[in-house]
Amino acid sequence: MSTGALVLMTSVWSIVILVTGYFFYRILTIPKHQEPDSFSDNDDQ
Repeated sequence: MSTGALVLMTSVWSIVILVTGYFFYRILTIPKHQEPDSFSDNDDQ
């Protein structure tokens, strides 16, 4: 494998791993929404 191909492969793998890690971090650190305590709290009346 040539040096250019190795550099390109390593760069692409790094970008994919960083983007994947970033989105996993975003998903795992989103704040939870407050849910109503009972079904009747969902009524608009």
